[in-house]
Amino acid sequence: MDFRSELKRRLIVFDGAMGTMVQHYGLPPGQLPETFNILHPDVIEDIHRQYVEAGADVITTNTFGANELKLKSTEYTVEQVVTQAVVLARRAAGNKWVALDMGPIGQLMEPMGCLSFEQAYEIYARQVKAGVQAGVDLILIETLGDLYEAKAAVLAAKENSSLPVICTLTFDQSGRTLTGADPLTAVVVLEGLGVDALGVNCSLGPEGLLPIVKELVSYSSLPVLVQPNAGLPQMVEGRAVYPLTPEVFQRHILTMVRMGVRLVGGCCGTTPDFIRAIRQGVDGLTPAALPAKRFTAVASGSRAVVFHQGVKVIGGSINAKFNESVIRAIRNGTTGDIVSQAIVQKSQGADVLAIDVAIPEMDEKEAMLNLVREIQVVVNLPLELDGLKADALEVALKLYNGKPLVRGVNAEQAIMDSVFPAVAKYGACVVGYTGRDERGTPVDARDRLKMAERIALAAESYGIPKEDVIIDCTMADVGALSWEAMEALKAIRLIKDELGLATTLDIREVCRRWPNDDSIGGTYLAMALAYGLDAPVVDPGDARIVETVRAFRLLSGQR
Repeated sequence: MDFRSELKRRLIVFDGAMGTMVQHYGLPPGQLPETFNILHPDVIEDIHRQYVEAGADVITTNTFGANELKLKSTEYTVEQVVTQAVVLARRAAGNKWVALDMGPIGQLMEPMGCLSFEQAYEIYARQVKAGVQAGVDLILIETLGDLYEAKAAVLAAKENSSLPVICTLTFDQSGRTLTGADPLTAVVVLEGLGVDALGVNCSLGPEGLLPIVKELVSYSSLPVLVQPNAGLPQMVEGRAVYPLTPEVFQRHILTMVRMGVRLVGGCCGTTPDFIRAIRQGVDGLTPAALPAKRFTAVASGSRAVVFHQGVKVIGGSINAKFNESVIRAIRNGTTGDIVSQAIVQKSQGADVLAIDVAIPEMDEKEAMLNLVREIQVVVNLPLELDGLKADALEVALKLYNGKPLVRGVNAEQAIMDSVFPAVAKYGACVVGYTGRDERGTPVDARDRLKMAERIALAAESYGIPKEDVIIDCTMADVGALSWEAMEALKAIRLIKDELGLATTLDIREVCRRWPNDDSIGGTYLAMALAYGLDAPVVDPGDARIVETVRAFRLLSGQR
Protein backbone atom coordinates (compact mmCIF):
# COMPACT_ATOMS: atom_id res chain seq x y z
CA MET A 1 0.00 0.00 0.00
CA ASP A 2 1.21 3.49 -0.83
CA PHE A 3 1.44 5.48 2.40
CA ARG A 4 0.69 8.86 0.83
CA SER A 5 -2.45 7.53 -0.85
CA GLU A 6 -3.72 5.83 2.31
CA LEU A 7 -3.02 8.98 4.28
CA LYS A 8 -5.66 10.80 2.26
CA ARG A 9 -8.43 8.30 2.78
CA ARG A 10 -8.29 6.70 6.24
CA LEU A 11 -7.13 6.94 9.84
CA ILE A 12 -3.67 5.50 10.46
CA VAL A 13 -2.52 4.06 13.78
CA PHE A 14 1.13 4.29 14.82
CA ASP A 15 2.71 2.14 17.53
CA GLY A 16 3.51 3.19 21.10
CA ALA A 17 6.59 3.71 23.23
CA MET A 18 9.81 1.82 22.58
CA GLY A 19 11.85 3.11 25.53
CA THR A 20 9.13 2.19 28.00
CA MET A 21 8.97 -1.33 26.62
CA VAL A 22 12.75 -1.85 26.55
CA GLN A 23 12.92 -0.78 30.18
CA HIS A 24 10.37 -3.50 31.00
CA TYR A 25 12.81 -5.96 29.45
CA GLY A 26 15.63 -4.87 31.75
CA LEU A 27 17.49 -2.03 30.02
CA PRO A 28 20.45 -1.23 32.33
CA PRO A 29 20.68 2.38 33.58
CA GLY A 30 22.71 4.54 31.20
CA GLN A 31 22.60 2.10 28.29
CA LEU A 32 21.19 3.29 24.98
CA PRO A 33 17.99 1.45 24.01
CA GLU A 34 19.28 1.35 20.42
CA THR A 35 22.06 -1.05 21.40
CA PHE A 36 19.39 -3.68 22.06
CA ASN A 37 19.03 -3.97 18.26
CA ILE A 38 22.36 -5.78 18.24
CA LEU A 39 22.70 -7.12 21.78
CA HIS A 40 19.13 -8.39 22.21
CA PRO A 41 17.48 -8.47 18.76
CA ASP A 42 14.84 -10.94 19.94
CA VAL A 43 13.59 -8.40 22.49
CA ILE A 44 13.19 -5.62 19.93
CA GLU A 45 11.54 -7.88 17.39
CA ASP A 46 9.13 -9.13 20.05
CA ILE A 47 8.18 -5.56 20.99
CA HIS A 48 7.48 -4.73 17.35
CA ARG A 49 5.41 -7.88 16.97
CA GLN A 50 3.34 -7.00 20.03
CA TYR A 51 2.47 -3.63 18.47
CA VAL A 52 1.56 -5.31 15.18
CA GLU A 53 -0.74 -7.71 17.00
CA ALA A 54 -2.27 -4.77 18.88
CA GLY A 55 -3.31 -3.23 15.56
CA ALA A 56 -0.62 -0.70 14.64
CA ASP A 57 -0.42 0.24 10.96
CA VAL A 58 3.05 1.78 11.32
CA ILE A 59 6.00 0.25 13.18
CA THR A 60 8.76 2.69 14.09
CA THR A 61 12.33 1.46 14.22
CA ASN A 62 14.32 1.45 17.44
CA THR A 63 16.52 4.29 16.20
CA PHE A 64 15.27 7.32 18.16
CA GLY A 65 18.80 8.12 19.35
CA ALA A 66 20.79 6.33 16.66
CA ASN A 67 22.93 9.30 15.67
CA GLU A 68 26.71 9.49 15.58
CA LEU A 69 27.00 11.68 18.68
CA LYS A 70 24.96 9.42 20.94
CA LEU A 71 26.52 6.24 19.54
CA LYS A 72 30.04 7.57 20.06
CA SER A 73 30.12 5.93 23.50
CA THR A 74 29.36 2.53 21.95
CA GLU A 75 31.27 0.31 19.56
CA TYR A 76 28.56 0.52 16.90
CA THR A 77 28.17 2.76 13.88
CA VAL A 78 25.02 4.54 12.76
CA GLU A 79 24.80 2.25 9.78
CA GLN A 80 25.05 -0.90 11.88
CA VAL A 81 22.39 0.17 14.36
CA VAL A 82 19.96 1.56 11.78
CA THR A 83 20.30 -1.40 9.41
CA GLN A 84 19.72 -3.95 12.17
CA ALA A 85 16.78 -1.92 13.49
CA VAL A 86 15.10 -1.92 10.08
CA VAL A 87 15.67 -5.66 9.66
CA LEU A 88 13.97 -6.36 13.00
CA ALA A 89 11.06 -4.00 12.37
CA ARG A 90 10.53 -5.32 8.86
CA ARG A 91 10.57 -8.93 10.04
CA ALA A 92 7.87 -8.23 12.62
CA ALA A 93 5.83 -5.77 10.55
CA GLY A 94 4.83 -8.08 7.72
CA ASN A 95 2.66 -5.95 5.43
CA LYS A 96 2.65 -2.97 7.81
CA TRP A 97 4.66 0.17 7.14
CA VAL A 98 8.09 0.63 8.72
CA ALA A 99 9.11 4.16 9.70
CA LEU A 100 12.67 5.29 10.32
CA ASP A 101 12.51 6.98 13.73
CA MET A 102 14.75 10.04 14.24
CA GLY A 103 14.70 11.98 17.51
CA PRO A 104 16.62 15.05 18.66
CA ILE A 105 20.38 14.92 18.27
CA GLY A 106 20.94 15.64 21.94
CA GLN A 107 22.80 18.94 21.64
CA LEU A 108 21.36 22.44 21.45
CA MET A 109 21.53 24.25 18.13
CA GLU A 110 23.27 27.57 17.74
CA PRO A 111 22.92 30.13 19.29
CA MET A 112 21.66 28.35 22.44
CA GLY A 113 24.28 25.63 21.97
CA CYS A 114 27.27 24.86 19.80
CA LEU A 115 25.66 22.58 17.17
CA SER A 116 25.59 24.34 13.81
CA PHE A 117 22.80 23.91 11.28
CA GLU A 118 25.21 22.31 8.83
CA GLN A 119 26.36 19.76 11.44
CA ALA A 120 22.77 18.90 12.35
CA TYR A 121 21.90 18.41 8.70
CA GLU A 122 24.81 16.01 8.13
CA ILE A 123 24.00 13.99 11.25
CA TYR A 124 20.40 13.50 10.15
CA ALA A 125 21.41 12.86 6.53
CA ARG A 126 23.60 9.97 7.65
CA GLN A 127 20.65 8.37 9.46
CA VAL A 128 18.36 8.90 6.48
CA LYS A 129 20.80 7.33 4.03
CA ALA A 130 21.19 4.29 6.25
CA GLY A 131 17.44 3.92 6.67
CA VAL A 132 16.73 4.27 2.96
CA GLN A 133 19.42 1.73 2.16
CA ALA A 134 17.88 -0.70 4.66
CA GLY A 135 14.42 -0.30 3.12
CA VAL A 136 12.14 1.82 5.33
CA ASP A 137 8.78 3.04 3.99
CA LEU A 138 8.68 6.50 5.54
CA ILE A 139 10.60 8.81 7.86
CA LEU A 140 9.30 9.95 11.26
CA ILE A 141 11.08 12.93 12.84
CA GLU A 142 9.79 13.26 16.40
CA THR A 143 10.06 14.87 19.83
CA LEU A 144 11.91 17.96 18.58
CA GLY A 145 11.74 21.11 20.69
CA ASP A 146 13.62 23.32 18.24
CA LEU A 147 12.05 24.25 14.90
CA TYR A 148 15.52 24.98 13.53
CA GLU A 149 16.64 21.43 14.27
CA ALA A 150 13.38 20.20 12.74
CA LYS A 151 14.24 22.09 9.53
CA ALA A 152 17.67 20.45 9.40
CA ALA A 153 16.07 17.00 9.85
CA VAL A 154 13.33 17.59 7.28
CA LEU A 155 15.75 18.88 4.66
CA ALA A 156 18.07 15.93 5.30
CA ALA A 157 15.13 13.56 4.82
CA LYS A 158 13.78 15.22 1.67
CA GLU A 159 17.14 15.82 0.00
CA ASN A 160 18.36 12.27 0.59
CA SER A 161 15.19 10.30 -0.09
CA SER A 162 11.84 10.40 -1.88
CA LEU A 163 9.99 8.85 1.07
CA PRO A 164 7.06 10.39 2.95
CA VAL A 165 8.28 12.62 5.79
CA ILE A 166 6.39 13.29 9.03
CA CYS A 167 7.59 15.71 11.69
CA THR A 168 6.20 16.07 15.21
CA LEU A 169 7.31 18.58 17.81
CA THR A 170 7.04 18.63 21.56
CA PHE A 171 5.27 21.50 23.37
CA ASP A 172 5.23 22.46 27.03
CA GLN A 173 2.33 23.72 29.17
CA SER A 174 2.79 27.25 27.78
CA GLY A 175 1.82 25.92 24.35
CA ARG A 176 5.26 26.52 22.91
CA THR A 177 8.31 24.45 22.04
CA LEU A 178 11.58 24.69 23.94
CA THR A 179 12.76 27.49 21.63
CA GLY A 180 9.45 29.37 21.66
CA ALA A 181 7.53 28.25 18.56
CA ASP A 182 3.75 28.12 18.89
CA PRO A 183 1.55 25.76 16.82
CA LEU A 184 0.89 28.39 14.13
CA THR A 185 4.62 28.98 13.59
CA ALA A 186 5.24 25.24 13.48
CA VAL A 187 2.57 24.76 10.82
CA VAL A 188 3.82 27.67 8.70
CA VAL A 189 7.42 26.42 8.68
CA LEU A 190 6.78 22.67 8.35
CA GLU A 191 4.17 23.01 5.62
CA GLY A 192 6.55 25.30 3.75
CA LEU A 193 9.25 22.64 3.94
CA GLY A 194 6.91 20.14 2.30
CA VAL A 195 6.36 17.49 4.97
CA ASP A 196 3.56 14.98 4.34
CA ALA A 197 2.13 15.26 7.85
CA LEU A 198 2.95 17.15 11.04
CA GLY A 199 1.92 17.14 14.64
CA VAL A 200 2.85 16.73 18.29
CA ASN A 201 4.15 13.87 20.39
CA CYS A 202 5.40 13.28 23.93
CA SER A 203 5.00 16.65 25.72
CA LEU A 204 2.02 16.24 28.02
CA GLY A 205 -0.72 13.74 28.55
CA PRO A 206 -3.51 13.65 25.96
CA GLU A 207 -5.80 15.98 27.93
CA GLY A 208 -3.05 18.57 28.28
CA LEU A 209 -2.39 18.41 24.54
CA LEU A 210 -5.96 19.18 23.50
CA PRO A 211 -5.49 22.98 23.14
CA ILE A 212 -2.33 22.46 21.10
CA VAL A 213 -3.99 19.84 18.91
CA LYS A 214 -6.94 22.18 18.36
CA GLU A 215 -4.58 24.87 17.05
CA LEU A 216 -2.62 22.47 14.85
CA VAL A 217 -5.79 21.13 13.24
CA SER A 218 -7.24 24.61 12.73
CA TYR A 219 -4.11 25.90 10.96
CA SER A 220 -2.81 22.86 9.09
CA SER A 221 -3.89 21.84 5.62
CA LEU A 222 -1.87 18.63 6.11
CA PRO A 223 -2.80 15.51 8.11
CA VAL A 224 -1.99 15.85 11.81
CA LEU A 225 -0.31 13.11 13.87
CA VAL A 226 -0.69 13.02 17.66
CA GLN A 227 1.24 10.63 19.93
CA PRO A 228 0.76 11.71 23.57
CA ASN A 229 2.32 10.33 26.71
CA ALA A 230 0.20 8.18 29.01
CA GLY A 231 -0.23 11.21 31.26
CA LEU A 232 2.44 13.10 33.18
CA PRO A 233 4.85 10.74 34.94
CA GLN A 234 4.87 10.40 38.70
CA MET A 235 7.85 9.11 40.67
CA VAL A 236 6.99 5.92 42.57
CA GLU A 237 9.79 4.13 44.42
CA GLY A 238 12.39 5.86 42.27
CA ARG A 239 10.85 5.13 38.88
CA ALA A 240 8.53 7.04 36.57
CA VAL A 241 4.97 5.75 36.52
CA TYR A 242 2.45 7.00 33.96
CA PRO A 243 -1.04 7.29 35.45
CA LEU A 244 -3.46 6.85 32.52
CA THR A 245 -5.19 3.60 31.67
CA PRO A 246 -5.67 2.49 28.05
CA GLU A 247 -9.41 3.21 28.35
CA VAL A 248 -8.93 6.84 29.46
CA PHE A 249 -6.20 7.31 26.82
CA GLN A 250 -8.57 5.98 24.16
CA ARG A 251 -11.30 8.51 25.08
CA HIS A 252 -8.91 11.42 24.63
CA ILE A 253 -7.60 10.04 21.34
CA LEU A 254 -11.15 9.73 20.01
CA THR A 255 -11.78 13.35 20.99
CA MET A 256 -8.75 14.33 18.91
CA VAL A 257 -9.97 12.25 15.97
CA ARG A 258 -13.30 14.09 16.10
CA MET A 259 -11.31 17.36 16.07
CA GLY A 260 -9.71 16.29 12.77
CA VAL A 261 -6.59 14.33 13.72
CA ARG A 262 -5.90 11.62 11.13
CA LEU A 263 -2.85 9.79 12.56
CA VAL A 264 -2.71 8.57 16.16
CA GLY A 265 -0.40 6.59 18.41
CA GLY A 266 1.36 6.70 21.74
CA CYS A 267 4.58 7.96 23.27
CA CYS A 268 6.15 7.60 26.74
CA GLY A 269 4.34 5.22 29.03
CA THR A 270 2.16 3.66 26.33
CA THR A 271 2.28 -0.07 25.63
CA PRO A 272 0.61 -2.49 23.20
CA ASP A 273 -2.51 -2.35 25.42
CA PHE A 274 -2.83 1.37 24.65
CA ILE A 275 -2.47 0.80 20.91
CA ARG A 276 -5.03 -2.01 21.09
CA ALA A 277 -7.46 0.39 22.76
CA ILE A 278 -6.84 2.99 20.06
CA ARG A 279 -7.36 0.42 17.31
CA GLN A 280 -10.63 -0.71 18.81
CA GLY A 281 -11.78 2.88 19.16
CA VAL A 282 -11.02 4.08 15.62
CA ASP A 283 -12.03 0.97 13.70
CA GLY A 284 -14.95 1.85 11.48
CA LEU A 285 -14.49 5.62 11.90
CA THR A 286 -14.19 7.85 8.86
CA PRO A 287 -11.57 10.58 9.23
CA ALA A 288 -12.73 14.17 9.22
CA ALA A 289 -12.45 16.00 5.92
CA LEU A 290 -9.18 17.80 5.36
CA PRO A 291 -10.17 21.20 3.97
CA ALA A 292 -7.51 23.48 2.53
CA LYS A 293 -6.59 26.16 5.05
CA ARG A 294 -4.00 27.94 2.97
CA PHE A 295 -3.01 31.42 4.11
CA THR A 296 -0.14 33.78 3.34
CA ALA A 297 2.40 33.76 6.14
CA VAL A 298 6.09 34.06 6.91
CA ALA A 299 7.86 33.11 10.12
CA SER A 300 11.00 33.24 12.16
CA GLY A 301 11.85 30.26 14.34
CA SER A 302 9.38 31.43 16.99
CA ARG A 303 6.99 33.93 15.43
CA ALA A 304 4.62 33.82 12.46
CA VAL A 305 3.18 36.81 10.61
CA VAL A 306 -0.04 36.20 8.67
CA PHE A 307 -0.98 38.56 5.85
CA HIS A 308 -4.61 39.45 5.02
CA GLN A 309 -5.07 39.87 8.80
CA GLY A 310 -4.58 43.59 9.16
CA VAL A 311 -1.75 45.81 7.95
CA LYS A 312 1.74 44.34 8.39
CA VAL A 313 4.74 46.68 8.36
CA ILE A 314 7.92 45.63 6.55
CA GLY A 315 10.86 47.54 8.03
CA GLY A 316 13.09 48.66 5.19
CA SER A 317 16.01 50.44 6.85
CA ILE A 318 18.62 47.69 6.35
CA ASN A 319 19.13 48.44 2.67
CA ALA A 320 22.56 48.96 1.13
CA LYS A 321 21.05 50.83 -1.84
CA PHE A 322 19.74 53.69 0.25
CA ASN A 323 21.40 53.48 3.66
CA GLU A 324 25.04 54.57 3.77
CA SER A 325 25.48 53.27 7.31
CA VAL A 326 24.62 49.74 6.10
CA ILE A 327 27.27 49.97 3.38
CA ARG A 328 29.89 51.19 5.87
CA ALA A 329 29.02 48.47 8.38
CA ILE A 330 29.31 45.70 5.78
CA ARG A 331 32.58 47.00 4.39
CA ASN A 332 34.06 47.47 7.86
CA GLY A 333 32.76 44.16 9.15
CA THR A 334 30.82 45.90 11.95
CA THR A 335 27.59 43.98 11.48
CA GLY A 336 26.69 44.68 15.10
CA ASP A 337 25.58 48.14 13.96
CA ILE A 338 23.14 46.54 11.52
CA VAL A 339 21.84 44.17 14.19
CA SER A 340 21.20 47.24 16.33
CA GLN A 341 19.13 48.70 13.51
CA ALA A 342 17.11 45.49 13.42
CA ILE A 343 16.43 45.74 17.15
CA VAL A 344 15.36 49.37 16.78
CA GLN A 345 13.00 48.60 13.90
CA LYS A 346 11.32 45.89 15.96
CA SER A 347 10.82 48.36 18.81
CA GLN A 348 9.34 50.82 16.29
CA GLY A 349 6.66 48.32 15.27
CA ALA A 350 8.02 46.42 12.26
CA ASP A 351 6.43 43.02 11.68
CA VAL A 352 8.99 41.85 9.08
CA LEU A 353 12.56 43.04 8.51
CA ALA A 354 13.84 43.50 4.95
CA ILE A 355 17.56 42.93 4.37
CA ASP A 356 19.29 44.04 1.15
CA VAL A 357 23.09 43.88 1.18
CA ALA A 358 23.83 44.02 -2.56
CA ILE A 359 26.96 46.17 -2.84
CA PRO A 360 29.14 46.33 -5.97
CA GLU A 361 32.43 44.44 -5.61
CA MET A 362 31.36 42.85 -2.33
CA ASP A 363 30.67 39.18 -1.55
CA GLU A 364 26.94 39.50 -0.94
CA LYS A 365 26.64 35.80 -0.08
CA GLU A 366 28.95 36.08 2.90
CA ALA A 367 27.44 39.39 3.99
CA MET A 368 23.89 38.01 3.88
CA LEU A 369 24.78 34.80 5.69
CA ASN A 370 26.50 36.73 8.47
CA LEU A 371 23.53 39.04 8.88
CA VAL A 372 20.96 36.25 8.82
CA ARG A 373 22.91 34.37 11.49
CA GLU A 374 23.31 37.39 13.74
CA ILE A 375 19.91 39.02 13.33
CA GLN A 376 17.87 35.84 13.86
CA VAL A 377 19.74 35.32 17.14
CA VAL A 378 18.52 38.56 18.71
CA VAL A 379 15.34 39.51 16.81
CA ASN A 380 12.48 37.05 16.41
CA LEU A 381 10.86 38.83 13.46
CA PRO A 382 10.60 37.08 10.07
CA LEU A 383 13.14 38.33 7.52
CA GLU A 384 12.77 39.44 3.92
CA LEU A 385 15.85 38.62 1.83
CA ASP A 386 16.50 40.93 -1.10
CA GLY A 387 19.06 41.53 -3.80
CA LEU A 388 20.60 38.05 -3.82
CA LYS A 389 22.02 36.12 -6.74
CA ALA A 390 20.69 32.58 -7.16
CA ASP A 391 23.64 30.86 -5.48
CA ALA A 392 23.58 33.22 -2.50
CA LEU A 393 19.80 32.87 -2.19
CA GLU A 394 20.03 29.07 -2.05
CA VAL A 395 22.50 29.16 0.85
CA ALA A 396 20.63 31.87 2.76
CA LEU A 397 17.30 30.07 2.49
CA LYS A 398 18.80 26.83 3.75
CA LEU A 399 20.40 28.56 6.73
CA TYR A 400 17.38 30.68 7.64
CA ASN A 401 15.47 29.65 10.75
CA GLY A 402 11.83 29.77 9.68
CA LYS A 403 9.94 30.70 6.52
CA PRO A 404 11.34 33.91 5.00
CA LEU A 405 10.10 36.33 2.38
CA VAL A 406 12.18 36.62 -0.80
CA ARG A 407 12.21 39.79 -2.89
CA GLY A 408 13.85 40.23 -6.27
CA VAL A 409 11.45 38.71 -8.82
CA ASN A 410 9.63 40.48 -11.63
CA ALA A 411 7.58 39.10 -14.53
CA GLU A 412 10.63 38.37 -16.69
CA GLN A 413 10.77 34.62 -17.25
CA ALA A 414 14.56 34.39 -16.87
CA ILE A 415 14.41 36.10 -13.47
CA MET A 416 11.61 33.83 -12.26
CA ASP A 417 13.44 30.74 -13.50
CA SER A 418 16.53 31.71 -11.48
CA VAL A 419 14.70 32.38 -8.20
CA PHE A 420 11.65 30.11 -8.01
CA PRO A 421 13.50 26.77 -7.66
CA ALA A 422 15.11 27.81 -4.37
CA VAL A 423 11.90 29.42 -3.11
CA ALA A 424 10.01 26.20 -3.77
CA LYS A 425 12.70 23.95 -2.29
CA TYR A 426 12.91 25.80 1.01
CA GLY A 427 9.26 26.77 1.33
CA ALA A 428 9.63 30.56 1.32
CA CYS A 429 7.20 33.29 0.33
CA VAL A 430 8.16 35.40 -2.68
CA VAL A 431 7.48 39.00 -3.69
CA GLY A 432 6.72 39.50 -7.37
CA TYR A 433 7.28 43.00 -8.74
CA THR A 434 4.80 44.16 -11.41
CA GLY A 435 6.98 46.95 -12.71
CA ARG A 436 8.67 45.16 -15.60
CA ASP A 437 8.67 42.17 -17.91
CA GLU A 438 10.30 41.42 -21.29
CA ARG A 439 8.06 43.99 -22.97
CA GLY A 440 8.90 46.82 -20.58
CA THR A 441 6.95 48.64 -17.90
CA PRO A 442 3.16 48.37 -17.46
CA VAL A 443 0.88 51.12 -18.71
CA ASP A 444 -2.11 50.79 -16.41
CA ALA A 445 -3.61 48.73 -13.59
CA ARG A 446 -4.85 45.99 -15.93
CA ASP A 447 -1.32 45.49 -17.25
CA ARG A 448 -0.08 45.11 -13.68
CA LEU A 449 -2.84 42.58 -13.03
CA LYS A 450 -1.69 40.54 -16.02
CA MET A 451 1.90 40.63 -14.77
CA ALA A 452 0.78 39.53 -11.32
CA GLU A 453 -1.16 36.64 -12.83
CA ARG A 454 1.85 35.63 -14.90
CA ILE A 455 4.08 35.63 -11.80
CA ALA A 456 1.57 33.56 -9.81
CA LEU A 457 1.17 31.01 -12.62
CA ALA A 458 4.93 30.71 -13.10
CA ALA A 459 5.36 30.22 -9.35
CA GLU A 460 2.69 27.52 -9.35
CA SER A 461 4.53 25.68 -12.14
CA TYR A 462 7.48 25.38 -9.75
CA GLY A 463 5.27 24.07 -6.94
CA ILE A 464 4.86 27.40 -5.14
CA PRO A 465 1.21 27.86 -4.08
CA LYS A 466 -0.48 31.18 -4.81
CA GLU A 467 -0.68 31.83 -1.07
CA ASP A 468 3.10 32.08 -1.02
CA VAL A 469 3.12 34.85 -3.64
CA ILE A 470 2.89 38.52 -2.64
CA ILE A 471 2.64 41.16 -5.36
CA ASP A 472 4.57 44.45 -5.29
CA CYS A 473 2.77 47.32 -7.00
CA THR A 474 5.46 49.97 -6.51
CA MET A 475 5.73 52.30 -9.52
CA ALA A 476 8.92 52.21 -11.55
CA ASP A 477 8.98 56.03 -11.40
CA VAL A 478 7.10 57.25 -8.38
CA GLY A 479 7.74 60.83 -9.41
CA ALA A 480 5.74 60.34 -12.60
CA LEU A 481 2.30 61.65 -13.46
CA SER A 482 -0.38 61.38 -10.80
CA TRP A 483 -2.50 59.09 -12.96
CA GLU A 484 0.29 56.50 -12.86
CA ALA A 485 0.31 56.72 -9.09
CA MET A 486 -3.42 56.08 -9.10
CA GLU A 487 -3.07 53.15 -11.52
CA ALA A 488 -0.71 51.50 -9.05
CA LEU A 489 -3.36 51.83 -6.34
CA LYS A 490 -6.06 50.47 -8.64
CA ALA A 491 -3.78 47.51 -9.35
CA ILE A 492 -3.73 46.70 -5.63
CA ARG A 493 -7.53 46.43 -5.61
CA LEU A 494 -7.63 44.35 -8.81
CA ILE A 495 -4.92 41.93 -7.65
CA LYS A 496 -6.65 41.36 -4.34
CA ASP A 497 -10.15 41.05 -5.78
CA GLU A 498 -9.41 38.97 -8.89
CA LEU A 499 -6.36 36.93 -7.82
CA GLY A 500 -6.74 36.89 -4.04
CA LEU A 501 -3.06 37.68 -3.55
CA ALA A 502 -1.49 39.73 -0.78
CA THR A 503 0.10 43.03 -1.84
CA THR A 504 3.04 45.19 -0.86
CA LEU A 505 4.21 48.68 -1.84
CA ASP A 506 7.51 50.48 -1.15
CA ILE A 507 6.55 53.76 0.51
CA ARG A 508 10.23 54.65 0.97
CA GLU A 509 10.45 55.32 -2.78
CA VAL A 510 7.60 57.82 -2.56
CA CYS A 511 9.14 59.59 0.40
CA ARG A 512 12.52 59.85 -1.35
CA ARG A 513 10.95 61.41 -4.43
CA TRP A 514 9.42 64.22 -2.38
CA PRO A 515 11.97 64.79 0.41
CA ASN A 516 10.71 68.31 1.11
CA ASP A 517 7.05 67.40 1.48
CA ASP A 518 6.42 65.00 4.33
CA SER A 519 2.72 64.88 3.63
CA ILE A 520 3.07 63.10 0.24
CA GLY A 521 4.35 59.78 1.55
CA GLY A 522 1.85 59.59 4.40
CA THR A 523 -1.07 60.57 2.20
CA TYR A 524 -0.17 58.09 -0.52
CA LEU A 525 0.21 55.36 2.09
CA ALA A 526 -3.22 56.15 3.52
CA MET A 527 -4.70 55.93 0.03
CA ALA A 528 -2.94 52.62 -0.65
CA LEU A 529 -4.21 51.14 2.62
CA ALA A 530 -7.74 52.20 1.69
CA TYR A 531 -7.31 50.32 -1.61
CA GLY A 532 -6.41 47.18 0.35
CA LEU A 533 -2.60 47.25 0.67
CA ASP A 534 -1.45 44.49 3.03
CA ALA A 535 2.20 45.21 3.76
CA PRO A 536 3.88 48.57 3.07
CA VAL A 537 7.68 48.72 3.10
CA VAL A 538 8.54 51.70 5.27
CA ASP A 539 11.18 53.32 7.40
CA PRO A 540 9.77 52.55 10.86
CA GLY A 541 11.62 55.60 12.16
CA ASP A 542 9.51 57.94 9.98
CA ALA A 543 7.01 59.25 12.53
CA ARG A 544 4.45 60.46 9.97
CA ILE A 545 4.40 57.10 8.19
CA VAL A 546 4.10 55.15 11.43
CA GLU A 547 1.26 57.42 12.61
CA THR A 548 -0.56 56.82 9.32
CA VAL A 549 -0.41 53.06 9.83
CA ARG A 550 -1.47 53.38 13.46
CA ALA A 551 -4.42 55.62 12.60
CA PHE A 552 -5.56 53.33 9.77
CA ARG A 553 -5.45 50.30 12.04
CA LEU A 554 -7.46 52.14 14.68
CA LEU A 555 -10.10 53.49 12.31
CA SER A 556 -10.50 50.18 10.45
CA GLY A 557 -10.92 48.19 13.66
CA GLN A 558 -7.58 46.39 13.50
CA ARG A 559 -5.57 45.67 16.61
